[in-house]
Amino acid sequence: MNSFARTATFALMALTTVVSLAVLYGGSADAAVLSMGFIPARVGGLVEVGGAVPLWLTPLTATLVHDGFLHLFFNLLMFAWCGLAVERILGRGGLLAIYGIGAYLSVVAQWAADPAGVVPVIGASGAVSAVIGAYALSFGRPRRLTDNPRTNRTLNILWLAIAWAVLQLMIGWSAGQSGLMLATPAHIGGFVAGLLLQRPLLLWRYRKA
Repeated sequence: MNSFARTATFALMALTTVVSLAVLYGGSADAAVLSMGFIPARVGGLVEVGGAVPLWLTPLTATLVHDGFLHLFFNLLMFAWCGLAVERILGRGGLLAIYGIGAYLSVVAQWAADPAGVVPVIGASGAVSAVIGAYALSFGRPRRLTDNPRTNRTLNILWLAIAWAVLQLMIGWSAGQSGLMLATPAHIGGFVAGLLLQRPLLLWRYRKA
């Protein structure tokens, strides 16, 4: 894990940086957003986008497109902080699973909240939210609210999910939006995915220990 080339976190960061900067400064940003972003209305066939990436692939390609340098920078910053720690605990495969599944579940949440939406969802925020969820569960210690460790763990998961959801909604409202334009449901969906995947992946990695 000391080698840049052998670290999934850095590999994903490098890929995202190269593609995002190429899109932002290559003169094709608008076309890339439409073709690579996830558009909820495409699921039900409400809109068609000529030349677009296949719909099933857009949850992944959307993570490679950002609407500005700050959007890219903050996503990469949070991913570097949490991703390296999660990869150390769950391994490269575990990190990639959380990132990829988180990307898909985040757009499912966005589609469920706004199935007729035509604004493309772009950015790695949903996938990164999944990694943040796994990080919070890996390094957050459940409080002893009951005598049952499993109940304490469940309460901790619920608390983390609710806190993240409220934070995302507050960010959306502070920006003068209902939350949908900031893909708040995608952030929440990704975070919950990270919470749900952390323990199964941890048990799988150390199944022979």
